[in-house]
Amino acid sequence: MIRSPLHQQVDTLPELVRAMIDPLVRVIQLELPEAVCRQVQRVFLTGCGDSHHAVLNAELAFEQLAGLPCEPMTALQMGRYTAQFLPDTGRGTNLLLAVSVSGAVSRTIEALTLVRQTGAVGVAVTGSASSPLAQAAEIVLTTPALSGVEVAVPPLPDELQGMIVPGTRSYIASQLALYLTAIHLGQIRGRLSKKEANQLRHELADMADLMEQTIAASDPAARRLAQDWLNADQFVFCGAGPNYGTALFSAAKVLEASGDTAVAQDTEEWAHLQYFARQIATPTIIISAGGQDESRALEIATAAHHIGRRVAIIAPTGSQLTQTRDKDALLPIAGPVREAFSPLLTCLPGVLFAAYRAQAIGEPYFRDFGGGRSIEGGGGISRIRDSKMIERAKRDT
Repeated sequence: MIRSPLHQQVDTLPELVRAMIDPLVRVIQLELPEAVCRQVQRVFLTGCGDSHHAVLNAELAFEQLAGLPCEPMTALQMGRYTAQFLPDTGRGTNLLLAVSVSGAVSRTIEALTLVRQTGAVGVAVTGSASSPLAQAAEIVLTTPALSGVEVAVPPLPDELQGMIVPGTRSYIASQLALYLTAIHLGQIRGRLSKKEANQLRHELADMADLMEQTIAASDPAARRLAQDWLNADQFVFCGAGPNYGTALFSAAKVLEASGDTAVAQDTEEWAHLQYFARQIATPTIIISAGGQDESRALEIATAAHHIGRRVAIIAPTGSQLTQTRDKDALLPIAGPVREAFSPLLTCLPGVLFAAYRAQAIGEPYFRDFGGGRSIEGGGGISRIRDSKMIERAKRDT
Protein backbone atom coordinates (compact mmCIF):
# COMPACT_ATOMS: atom_id res chain seq x y z
CA MET A 1 0.00 0.00 0.00
CA ILE A 2 1.33 3.45 -0.96
CA ARG A 3 2.27 5.70 1.98
CA SER A 4 -0.40 8.37 2.22
CA PRO A 5 0.46 12.05 2.82
CA LEU A 6 -0.38 11.65 6.51
CA HIS A 7 1.87 8.59 6.78
CA GLN A 8 4.67 10.51 5.11
CA GLN A 9 4.29 13.36 7.57
CA VAL A 10 4.57 10.93 10.49
CA ASP A 11 7.73 9.50 8.94
CA THR A 12 9.40 12.95 9.19
CA LEU A 13 8.82 13.35 12.94
CA PRO A 14 11.97 11.70 14.37
CA GLU A 15 14.23 13.89 12.24
CA LEU A 16 12.15 16.92 13.22
CA VAL A 17 12.83 16.20 16.89
CA ARG A 18 16.56 15.80 16.27
CA ALA A 19 16.69 19.14 14.49
CA MET A 20 14.57 21.14 16.92
CA ILE A 21 15.94 20.30 20.38
CA ASP A 22 19.06 22.47 20.40
CA PRO A 23 17.46 25.54 18.73
CA LEU A 24 14.51 25.37 21.13
CA VAL A 25 16.82 25.11 24.15
CA ARG A 26 18.64 28.25 22.96
CA VAL A 27 15.41 30.16 22.32
CA ILE A 28 13.99 29.30 25.75
CA GLN A 29 17.20 30.15 27.59
CA LEU A 30 17.47 33.45 25.72
CA GLU A 31 13.84 34.58 25.92
CA LEU A 32 12.71 33.31 29.34
CA PRO A 33 14.85 35.28 31.80
CA GLU A 34 15.93 34.12 35.22
CA ALA A 35 14.03 36.91 37.00
CA VAL A 36 10.73 35.78 35.46
CA CYS A 37 11.38 32.12 36.27
CA ARG A 38 12.19 32.80 39.93
CA GLN A 39 9.10 34.94 40.50
CA VAL A 40 6.56 32.47 39.12
CA GLN A 41 4.34 30.68 41.64
CA ARG A 42 1.98 28.87 39.26
CA VAL A 43 1.73 28.04 35.58
CA PHE A 44 -1.31 28.13 33.32
CA LEU A 45 -1.35 26.55 29.86
CA THR A 46 -3.85 27.22 27.10
CA GLY A 47 -4.56 26.63 23.43
CA CYS A 48 -7.17 25.40 20.96
CA GLY A 49 -7.42 22.13 19.06
CA ASP A 50 -4.11 20.29 18.85
CA SER A 51 -2.49 23.05 20.92
CA HIS A 52 -4.98 22.35 23.71
CA HIS A 53 -4.13 18.66 23.54
CA ALA A 54 -0.42 19.53 23.81
CA VAL A 55 -0.93 21.65 26.94
CA LEU A 56 -2.95 18.89 28.61
CA ASN A 57 -0.03 16.53 27.98
CA ALA A 58 2.47 18.97 29.49
CA GLU A 59 0.86 19.43 32.92
CA LEU A 60 2.76 16.56 34.53
CA ALA A 61 6.11 17.83 33.22
CA PHE A 62 5.61 21.26 34.81
CA GLU A 63 4.55 19.76 38.12
CA GLN A 64 7.25 17.09 38.29
CA LEU A 65 10.18 18.88 36.69
CA ALA A 66 9.53 22.54 37.45
CA GLY A 67 7.89 21.87 40.82
CA LEU A 68 5.10 24.32 40.06
CA PRO A 69 1.32 23.85 40.23
CA CYS A 70 0.06 23.81 36.66
CA GLU A 71 -3.42 24.18 35.22
CA PRO A 72 -4.10 23.55 31.51
CA MET A 73 -7.39 24.59 29.95
CA THR A 74 -9.04 25.56 26.70
CA ALA A 75 -8.49 29.11 25.49
CA LEU A 76 -12.19 29.97 25.76
CA GLN A 77 -12.24 28.81 29.38
CA MET A 78 -8.99 30.61 30.17
CA GLY A 79 -9.92 33.95 28.66
CA ARG A 80 -13.62 34.33 29.26
CA TYR A 81 -14.11 32.46 32.54
CA THR A 82 -10.84 32.05 34.44
CA ALA A 83 -8.70 35.15 33.75
CA GLN A 84 -10.81 37.39 35.99
CA PHE A 85 -10.42 34.98 38.92
CA LEU A 86 -6.68 34.29 38.85
CA PRO A 87 -5.14 34.25 42.34
CA ASP A 88 -3.95 37.71 43.31
CA THR A 89 -0.45 36.73 44.44
CA GLY A 90 1.34 39.68 42.89
CA ARG A 91 2.46 40.86 39.48
CA GLY A 92 4.48 38.27 37.61
CA THR A 93 3.65 35.37 39.92
CA ASN A 94 1.27 33.77 37.42
CA LEU A 95 2.75 32.54 34.14
CA LEU A 96 0.58 31.79 31.10
CA LEU A 97 1.94 29.82 28.16
CA ALA A 98 -0.45 30.34 25.24
CA VAL A 99 0.15 27.86 22.41
CA SER A 100 -0.76 28.45 18.76
CA VAL A 101 1.50 27.38 15.92
CA SER A 102 -0.05 29.89 13.50
CA GLY A 103 -0.33 32.54 16.18
CA ALA A 104 -3.60 33.64 14.59
CA VAL A 105 -6.24 31.76 16.62
CA SER A 106 -8.40 34.45 18.18
CA ARG A 107 -9.53 32.62 21.31
CA THR A 108 -5.88 32.01 22.28
CA ILE A 109 -5.06 35.67 21.65
CA GLU A 110 -8.05 36.62 23.80
CA ALA A 111 -6.81 34.41 26.63
CA LEU A 112 -3.31 35.84 26.50
CA THR A 113 -4.56 39.43 26.34
CA LEU A 114 -7.03 39.08 29.21
CA VAL A 115 -4.62 37.17 31.44
CA ARG A 116 -1.88 39.76 30.92
CA GLN A 117 -4.31 42.43 32.10
CA THR A 118 -4.29 40.74 35.52
CA GLY A 119 -0.51 41.18 35.89
CA ALA A 120 0.44 37.71 34.77
CA VAL A 121 3.40 37.08 32.48
CA GLY A 122 2.08 36.11 29.03
CA VAL A 123 4.23 33.87 26.84
CA ALA A 124 3.36 33.07 23.23
CA VAL A 125 4.46 29.60 22.13
CA THR A 126 4.12 29.92 18.37
CA GLY A 127 5.67 29.12 15.04
CA SER A 128 5.49 32.74 13.90
CA ALA A 129 7.33 35.49 15.76
CA SER A 130 5.37 38.14 13.81
CA SER A 131 1.90 36.70 14.47
CA PRO A 132 -0.91 38.49 16.36
CA LEU A 133 -0.35 36.15 19.32
CA ALA A 134 3.33 37.06 19.45
CA GLN A 135 2.46 40.75 19.28
CA ALA A 136 0.09 40.35 22.23
CA ALA A 137 2.70 38.56 24.37
CA GLU A 138 5.39 39.75 26.72
CA ILE A 139 7.69 36.86 25.78
CA VAL A 140 7.76 34.85 22.53
CA LEU A 141 9.06 31.28 22.21
CA THR A 142 9.15 30.30 18.55
CA THR A 143 8.43 26.66 17.72
CA PRO A 144 8.96 26.25 13.98
CA ALA A 145 7.39 23.13 12.57
CA LEU A 146 7.71 23.95 8.88
CA SER A 147 10.78 24.48 6.74
CA GLY A 148 12.02 28.04 6.49
CA VAL A 149 10.30 29.44 9.59
CA GLU A 150 12.72 31.04 12.07
CA VAL A 151 14.89 27.92 12.39
CA ALA A 152 15.70 25.52 9.57
CA VAL A 153 14.05 22.15 10.19
CA PRO A 154 13.79 19.09 7.95
CA PRO A 155 11.48 19.90 5.04
CA LEU A 156 8.41 17.94 4.10
CA PRO A 157 8.67 15.68 1.05
CA ASP A 158 8.18 17.66 -2.19
CA GLU A 159 4.79 16.06 -2.83
CA LEU A 160 3.51 17.35 0.54
CA GLN A 161 4.54 20.96 0.05
CA GLY A 162 1.41 23.11 0.15
CA MET A 163 -0.85 20.14 0.88
CA ILE A 164 -3.33 20.43 3.75
CA VAL A 165 -2.77 17.35 5.90
CA PRO A 166 -3.93 16.70 9.51
CA GLY A 167 -1.24 18.29 11.66
CA THR A 168 1.39 16.25 13.48
CA ARG A 169 4.63 18.21 13.10
CA SER A 170 3.24 21.31 14.77
CA TYR A 171 1.88 19.18 17.63
CA ILE A 172 5.27 17.58 18.26
CA ALA A 173 6.97 21.00 18.07
CA SER A 174 4.60 22.45 20.67
CA GLN A 175 5.13 19.51 23.02
CA LEU A 176 8.90 19.82 22.79
CA ALA A 177 8.73 23.54 23.55
CA LEU A 178 6.56 22.95 26.61
CA TYR A 179 8.71 20.12 27.99
CA LEU A 180 11.90 22.13 27.50
CA THR A 181 10.30 25.15 29.17
CA ALA A 182 9.41 22.98 32.18
CA ILE A 183 13.02 21.79 32.38
CA HIS A 184 14.31 25.38 32.11
CA LEU A 185 12.02 26.53 34.92
CA GLY A 186 13.08 23.58 37.06
CA GLN A 187 16.77 24.36 36.58
CA ILE A 188 16.49 28.11 37.23
CA ARG A 189 14.35 27.58 40.33
CA GLY A 190 16.74 24.96 41.78
CA ARG A 191 14.37 22.04 41.40
CA LEU A 192 16.88 20.45 39.00
CA SER A 193 20.65 20.67 38.98
CA LYS A 194 22.32 21.71 35.73
CA LYS A 195 23.40 18.09 35.25
CA GLU A 196 19.87 16.78 35.82
CA ALA A 197 18.38 19.37 33.45
CA ASN A 198 20.87 18.50 30.71
CA GLN A 199 20.17 14.79 31.20
CA LEU A 200 16.47 15.49 30.66
CA ARG A 201 17.24 17.48 27.51
CA HIS A 202 19.32 14.58 26.20
CA GLU A 203 16.45 12.26 27.09
CA LEU A 204 14.12 14.34 24.90
CA ALA A 205 16.62 14.26 22.05
CA ASP A 206 16.83 10.47 22.40
CA MET A 207 13.06 10.29 21.95
CA ALA A 208 13.72 10.57 18.20
CA ASP A 209 15.17 7.05 18.18
CA LEU A 210 12.21 5.76 20.22
CA MET A 211 9.84 7.45 17.78
CA GLU A 212 11.44 5.62 14.87
CA GLN A 213 11.12 2.33 16.74
CA THR A 214 7.49 3.08 17.62
CA ILE A 215 6.55 3.91 14.04
CA ALA A 216 8.19 0.72 12.77
CA ALA A 217 6.49 -1.44 15.44
CA SER A 218 3.00 0.07 15.38
CA ASP A 219 2.56 0.79 11.67
CA PRO A 220 1.73 -2.82 10.65
CA ALA A 221 -0.69 -3.14 13.57
CA ALA A 222 -2.41 0.15 12.68
CA ARG A 223 -2.85 -1.03 9.10
CA ARG A 224 -4.27 -4.37 10.26
CA LEU A 225 -6.74 -2.74 12.68
CA ALA A 226 -7.95 -0.36 9.97
CA GLN A 227 -8.90 -3.42 7.92
CA ASP A 228 -10.29 -5.42 10.85
CA TRP A 229 -12.47 -2.48 11.93
CA LEU A 230 -13.56 -1.49 8.43
CA ASN A 231 -17.25 -1.86 9.34
CA ALA A 232 -17.01 0.45 12.37
CA ASP A 233 -18.27 4.02 12.20
CA GLN A 234 -17.20 5.36 15.58
CA PHE A 235 -14.10 5.04 17.76
CA VAL A 236 -13.29 5.74 21.40
CA PHE A 237 -9.81 6.65 22.65
CA CYS A 238 -9.09 6.45 26.39
CA GLY A 239 -6.17 8.02 28.24
CA ALA A 240 -5.27 9.43 31.63
CA GLY A 241 -2.74 11.85 33.08
CA PRO A 242 -0.46 13.16 30.33
CA ASN A 243 -2.14 10.84 27.85
CA TYR A 244 -5.65 12.21 28.15
CA GLY A 245 -4.42 14.83 25.70
CA THR A 246 -3.13 11.97 23.54
CA ALA A 247 -6.62 10.46 23.48
CA LEU A 248 -8.07 13.81 22.38
CA PHE A 249 -5.38 14.25 19.74
CA SER A 250 -5.85 10.72 18.38
CA ALA A 251 -9.61 11.19 18.13
CA ALA A 252 -9.01 14.52 16.39
CA LYS A 253 -6.80 12.90 13.76
CA VAL A 254 -9.49 10.32 12.99
CA LEU A 255 -12.08 13.08 12.62
CA GLU A 256 -9.79 15.15 10.40
CA ALA A 257 -8.47 12.27 8.30
CA SER A 258 -11.53 10.06 7.76
CA GLY A 259 -14.48 12.08 9.08
CA ASP A 260 -15.56 9.26 11.39
CA THR A 261 -17.10 9.96 14.76
CA ALA A 262 -14.28 9.66 17.28
CA VAL A 263 -14.32 10.66 20.93
CA ALA A 264 -11.80 10.83 23.74
CA GLN A 265 -12.57 9.66 27.25
CA ASP A 266 -10.62 9.85 30.48
CA THR A 267 -9.70 6.29 31.38
CA GLU A 268 -11.59 6.30 34.67
CA GLU A 269 -14.60 8.08 33.19
CA TRP A 270 -14.99 5.30 30.60
CA ALA A 271 -16.29 3.06 33.39
CA HIS A 272 -18.82 5.71 34.38
CA LEU A 273 -20.01 6.60 30.86
CA GLN A 274 -18.87 4.65 27.78
CA TYR A 275 -19.43 1.36 29.58
CA PHE A 276 -23.18 1.77 29.00
CA ALA A 277 -23.12 2.64 25.29
CA ARG A 278 -25.58 0.70 23.13
CA GLN A 279 -23.18 -0.27 20.34
CA ILE A 280 -21.49 -3.32 21.81
CA ALA A 281 -18.57 -3.68 19.40
CA THR A 282 -17.39 -0.05 19.32
CA PRO A 283 -13.59 -0.07 18.81
CA THR A 284 -11.97 1.20 22.00
CA ILE A 285 -8.29 2.16 22.06
CA ILE A 286 -6.74 2.39 25.53
CA ILE A 287 -3.57 4.49 25.80
CA SER A 288 -1.06 4.11 28.63
CA ALA A 289 2.63 4.81 29.16
CA GLY A 290 2.76 2.03 31.73
CA GLY A 291 2.90 4.61 34.52
CA GLN A 292 0.60 5.58 37.35
CA ASP A 293 -2.50 4.74 35.31
CA GLU A 294 -1.41 1.23 34.32
CA SER A 295 -3.39 -0.82 36.86
CA ARG A 296 -6.61 1.07 36.15
CA ALA A 297 -6.08 0.94 32.39
CA LEU A 298 -5.69 -2.82 32.68
CA GLU A 299 -9.00 -3.08 34.56
CA ILE A 300 -10.76 -0.91 31.97
CA ALA A 301 -9.35 -2.98 29.11
CA THR A 302 -10.62 -6.16 30.78
CA ALA A 303 -14.08 -4.67 31.36
CA ALA A 304 -14.33 -3.33 27.81
CA HIS A 305 -13.36 -6.69 26.34
CA HIS A 306 -15.81 -8.51 28.65
CA ILE A 307 -18.84 -6.52 27.44
CA GLY A 308 -17.95 -7.00 23.78
CA ARG A 309 -15.92 -3.98 22.82
CA ARG A 310 -13.20 -4.42 20.23
CA VAL A 311 -10.17 -3.37 22.27
CA ALA A 312 -6.72 -2.25 21.20
CA ILE A 313 -3.87 -1.16 23.43
CA ILE A 314 -1.28 1.57 22.93
CA ALA A 315 1.40 0.93 25.56
CA PRO A 316 5.12 0.23 25.93
CA THR A 317 6.35 -3.20 24.90
CA GLY A 318 6.71 -5.29 28.03
CA SER A 319 4.13 -3.44 30.13
CA GLN A 320 1.36 -5.37 31.90
CA LEU A 321 -1.14 -4.14 29.33
CA THR A 322 0.76 -5.56 26.39
CA GLN A 323 1.37 -8.88 28.12
CA THR A 324 -2.33 -9.57 28.65
CA ARG A 325 -3.72 -8.73 25.21
CA ASP A 326 -3.84 -10.55 21.90
CA LYS A 327 -0.84 -9.40 19.87
CA ASP A 328 -3.17 -8.55 16.97
CA ALA A 329 -4.71 -5.78 19.07
CA LEU A 330 -1.45 -4.15 20.19
CA LEU A 331 -0.11 -0.82 18.95
CA PRO A 332 3.23 -0.92 20.77
CA ILE A 333 5.40 2.04 21.67
CA ALA A 334 9.09 1.75 22.40
CA GLY A 335 9.98 1.76 26.04
CA PRO A 336 10.52 2.13 28.83
CA VAL A 337 9.69 5.83 28.62
CA ARG A 338 9.29 8.62 31.18
CA GLU A 339 5.55 9.08 31.64
CA ALA A 340 5.79 12.89 31.42
CA PHE A 341 7.40 12.64 27.96
CA SER A 342 5.40 9.65 26.72
CA PRO A 343 2.90 11.62 24.57
CA LEU A 344 5.68 12.08 22.01
CA LEU A 345 5.39 8.33 21.41
CA THR A 346 1.80 7.46 22.32
CA CYS A 347 0.40 9.88 19.73
CA LEU A 348 2.04 8.02 16.84
CA PRO A 349 -0.08 4.82 16.64
CA GLY A 350 -3.33 6.79 16.66
CA VAL A 351 -2.19 9.00 13.78
CA LEU A 352 -1.05 5.95 11.81
CA PHE A 353 -4.45 4.33 12.38
CA ALA A 354 -6.21 7.51 11.25
CA ALA A 355 -4.11 7.56 8.09
CA TYR A 356 -4.90 3.93 7.25
CA ARG A 357 -8.59 4.41 8.08
CA ALA A 358 -8.89 7.33 5.65
CA GLN A 359 -7.03 5.34 3.02
CA ALA A 360 -9.20 2.27 3.51
CA ILE A 361 -12.52 4.09 3.08
CA GLY A 362 -11.27 6.53 0.43
CA GLU A 363 -12.14 9.65 2.42
CA PRO A 364 -10.33 12.95 1.65
CA TYR A 365 -8.77 14.77 4.59
CA PHE A 366 -11.06 17.31 6.28
CA ARG A 367 -13.96 16.01 4.12
CA ASP A 368 -12.35 18.05 1.33
CA PHE A 369 -13.75 21.15 3.08
CA GLY A 370 -17.17 20.42 1.59
CA GLY A 371 -20.66 20.96 2.94
CA GLY A 372 -20.17 24.60 3.87
CA ARG A 373 -16.79 24.06 5.49
CA SER A 374 -14.03 26.45 4.53
CA ILE A 375 -10.35 27.00 5.19
CA GLU A 376 -10.80 30.71 4.52
CA GLY A 377 -10.84 32.95 7.57
CA GLY A 378 -10.15 30.00 9.81
CA GLY A 379 -13.16 27.90 8.95
CA GLY A 380 -15.94 29.89 7.31
CA ILE A 381 -18.84 30.40 9.69
CA SER A 382 -16.90 28.75 12.54
CA ARG A 383 -14.71 31.89 12.53
CA ILE A 384 -11.70 30.94 14.61
CA ARG A 385 -9.63 33.92 13.48
CA ASP A 386 -11.75 36.85 14.56
CA SER A 387 -12.86 38.06 17.99
CA LYS A 388 -15.55 40.44 19.12
CA MET A 389 -13.87 40.66 22.51
CA ILE A 390 -10.57 41.83 21.03
CA GLU A 391 -12.38 44.28 18.74
CA ARG A 392 -14.26 45.64 21.77
CA ALA A 393 -11.05 45.98 23.78
CA LYS A 394 -9.43 47.96 20.94
CA ARG A 395 -12.42 50.32 20.82
CA ASP A 396 -12.32 50.82 24.58
CA THR A 397 -8.66 51.81 24.48
